[in-house]
Amino acid sequence: MILPIPAIDIIDGKCVRLTKGNYSSMKVYNDDPVAVAKHFELLGFHRIHVVDLDGAKSQHVVNLSVLRSITKETQLKVDFGGGIKSDEDIKAVFDNGAQWATIGSVAVTRPELFQYWLDTYGSDRIILGADVKNGFVSINGWKEEGKCSLFDFLSEYMSKGVQQVLCTDISKDGMLSGTAVDLYQNILQRFPQCQLIASGGVSSMEDLDALNAAGVPAVVFGKAIYEGKLSLKDVVNKYLH
Repeated sequence: MILPIPAIDIIDGKCVRLTKGNYSSMKVYNDDPVAVAKHFELLGFHRIHVVDLDGAKSQHVVNLSVLRSITKETQLKVDFGGGIKSDEDIKAVFDNGAQWATIGSVAVTRPELFQYWLDTYGSDRIILGADVKNGFVSINGWKEEGKCSLFDFLSEYMSKGVQQVLCTDISKDGMLSGTAVDLYQNILQRFPQCQLIASGGVSSMEDLDALNAAGVPAVVFGKAIYEGKLSLKDVVNKYLH
């Protein structure tokens, strides 16, 4: 059964969404991300995905206070990503209550540092962020398209002990146009041991059902929530009860 994971993206301490990672497309949905997290918990969700978009842009974690408030004021397990570029960043993320850290850019630009974190914190707490565009991994808030193909990237890191992968199809992100089911199926066929988290394009219960039918273990979704395309009660009743 697929695990549904609501997303909270943060800019200036506010809950926002972008389209295809474009900051100029920012739309503010709520001034209080902590209240949003509490709402998710009240509905029956156990885990959320929090993205520090300020951090992704500025190359270091920015919104630690929001993370700290969410982990202190709820029982939610938080997967946190965005701007984790240094030992200080990742330590602060875990010290402020995150259960997992999602790391993408460092895995591309500083593989030895990523490996150190994987060895230090364990594969059960480090999620490899694989944000893909045209078959290649993008980094630094999706502003830079990497030179590494997605499958080479995954093959290298799965062989080094990575278990969890958050894969976002950038072309689908925020578009509410359906998910890249074929891409995720290909990943799972090549790496059946991968604890894959799909991301990007969820617009309906049918999209969740299609990912579930494809055997995808988990999915992150956000814009469909904030635009009222998905009934969260229906999601909880179907996939969390």
